[in-house]
Amino acid sequence: MSTTQGTHSLAFRVMRLCRPSFHVEAPLRVDPSDLIVGEDIFDDPIAASRLPPLIDAHVTKLTDTSDLTYRTRFLLQHPSDSFGLTGLLVLPQAFGAIYLGETFCSYISINNSSNFEVRDVTIKAEIQTERQRILLLDTSKSPVESIRAGGRYDFIVEHDVKELGAHTLVCTAVYNDGDGDRKYLPQFFKFIVANPLSVRTKETTYLEACIENHTKINLYMDQVEFEPAQHCSANIVKADEHKSEKDSLSREIFKPPVLIRSGGGIHNYLYQLRSSSNGSAQSNILGKLQITWRTNLGEPGRLQTQQILGTPVTHKEIELCVMEVPSVINLDKPFSVHLNLKNHTERELGPFEVWLSQNDSLDEKAVMINGLQTMELPQLKAFGATDFHLEMNFFFCLLAISHSSSMEMKKSSIRPFSIPAENMLQSFAFD
Repeated sequence: MSTTQGTHSLAFRVMRLCRPSFHVEAPLRVDPSDLIVGEDIFDDPIAASRLPPLIDAHVTKLTDTSDLTYRTRFLLQHPSDSFGLTGLLVLPQAFGAIYLGETFCSYISINNSSNFEVRDVTIKAEIQTERQRILLLDTSKSPVESIRAGGRYDFIVEHDVKELGAHTLVCTAVYNDGDGDRKYLPQFFKFIVANPLSVRTKETTYLEACIENHTKINLYMDQVEFEPAQHCSANIVKADEHKSEKDSLSREIFKPPVLIRSGGGIHNYLYQLRSSSNGSAQSNILGKLQITWRTNLGEPGRLQTQQILGTPVTHKEIELCVMEVPSVINLDKPFSVHLNLKNHTERELGPFEVWLSQNDSLDEKAVMINGLQTMELPQLKAFGATDFHLEMNFFFCLLAISHSSSMEMKKSSIRPFSIPAENMLQSFAFD
């Protein structure tokens, strides 16, 4: 746990400060009446009516609180005795586990175990991780004047744990010993920071967060909030609960925390994600979770997850959508097709030329398209869109079903490209 070099008058002692736990005894306790009669004695109606007064008098004598012989220590004098809680609190007997998001608090004492007084003691305490060093205490500007023989100097340090893995509490002291020599004392106290929770996610439209308790104590979730990325919004999805309007406000204010039991307890949270209307997302970042909790005795903890990533989404620069097509199209009668062109980039694009192309099938074409099949559109601003209509009609020599296979579009000074719009026009043609 600690390392020292040479013979020193001083030595560091470190004790972790945390809340005590309840002292629990689990002895086999019995009901006083079971010492006199069996539990089946009351099956007899006559005994059930006559024995209770006799038993109560004897039980009262057995459970006399003025008896200091402890002969009744195995009797259930009160229903709460079955829990084994003595009402005593126990201080931590070991350093214990430290989890990410907690506050590490330590009581440090530097003791003078020699027979001489030491003077001008400069003390430093810092936390070392794989990434950084955090200074917790430094008395360089105001050294401790002296520590008498057998005396000590105490202080408390705190650190918000924000990294996983190995941590080292480094305590150093520079002092003048009884011989006047200047000595340097380093001591190292190592501990591991573990992850208290694991968060698993599913889907992109509905984000399911499964929170699992990896600690050995119960955790009470004060807050589990999902902070969505800028391009989307999130709403938590809860089960339907039948609550009266009268008590709904008070229940929301005084709602109990969510209990996640020790040793693998799980609680699921479901969030509905929706993309904002002001442009398409260019990133697959969904957001992050803010989690706060308390332990059995109210010790707080706080954890923020890394950014949760969804399935990578690739967007085209230009998107052509069919907004409206007549459900029934009559032969030789004009009809209109409503189209929408969107710009998904952060720059201005265009101008555009849009035209309708026939199916390239070698089969005999029974239905032909007549009308406006080409249109020029102006430039589109960043994330802009425009609506337009194509007027056309069908003519044929046979009754058939027509499929207009694709819409083609060309940007000025850029090679043309095709945007399929399968089944864009699928209708019955008739006289």
